[in-house]
Amino acid sequence: MRTFTRPRLGILALASAVTLTLAACSGGDSEPAAESSPSSDRVEVTDMAGNVVEVPSDPQSVVATDNHAFQILDDWGVQLSAAPLDLMSEDVVSYPGNAEVANLGNHREPDLEAIVNADPDVVVNGYRFSSHAEDIKNLLPEDTAFIDLDQPEDMPLDEYLRKSTTLMGEIFGHQDDAEKLVEDFDAAAERARESYDGEQSVMGIITSGGDINYAAPGEGRAIGPVFDWLSLTPSLEQEGSENHQGDDISVEAIAGSNPDWLLVMDRDAAVSDAEAGFSPAADLIKNSEAMANVPAVQQDHIVYLPESFYLHEDIVLYTEFLNSMADSFEQAK
Repeated sequence: MRTFTRPRLGILALASAVTLTLAACSGGDSEPAAESSPSSDRVEVTDMAGNVVEVPSDPQSVVATDNHAFQILDDWGVQLSAAPLDLMSEDVVSYPGNAEVANLGNHREPDLEAIVNADPDVVVNGYRFSSHAEDIKNLLPEDTAFIDLDQPEDMPLDEYLRKSTTLMGEIFGHQDDAEKLVEDFDAAAERARESYDGEQSVMGIITSGGDINYAAPGEGRAIGPVFDWLSLTPSLEQEGSENHQGDDISVEAIAGSNPDWLLVMDRDAAVSDAEAGFSPAADLIKNSEAMANVPAVQQDHIVYLPESFYLHEDIVLYTEFLNSMADSFEQAK
């Protein structure tokens, strides 16, 4: 694990004095430097909570806890000192196989002491770990750059995905890569929107524990927001929630709405595919008597989110899902 040594205050004070002397000798034509401007080795960013944070331009120890960030940081080659490896899929990121990354466990019983031992100069926190934010801050020195990556309650998910990705690009010097991720996401959404036949109805479902559950348009976990992004026509409009297992509406009611398309998140594929009795979403739907006569099932108009989606839910996987939707819509024409 790399270590980060912070500069001694005496050296910083001397450097500041020299800088002020040179500025005074340069004449009166130049404008004075802003008193609050960050030092040359730090970058000033505004996190998702609106906090202005100075982060090192070359961080030596990074801790990340937000699932939305893991795949992006891994693709950019950002080495983590500590992270909740229990909340990652080895099919998506390489961190679980890296012995240099200390495991924080999961959000229910996190090993916060491992964060202290990592001596981070940057912490990217949010999502499942959002409730631990204050505890983490209290354990670390005040000069640790703490980035709140959690989605604001009043911010739509698509806007959040764009802004949080852009923020990570600013923090880690990958602005161009972040811009490309946002462009790809928007392009995929546009493809899906243009190829969708608005006359056809859509149902979102989440399979969990062998059950087929309802994901409400707009607010349902993972799938719900996609209805708003693409102006999809719901086959059933009933209040729901962001419950990770979907909402308890009978499979008969789901089938009775006769959807032309099914959008499916297989929660168990991400968290329990190795357990005895696991049934993939495709098998649950195929073997369901209630679903047998549903138009979407008969015509195989079913689009599945990536298997590891429940664990990561990031802009990369949403882009993949939207492109899969576009492919399916186009092929059905």
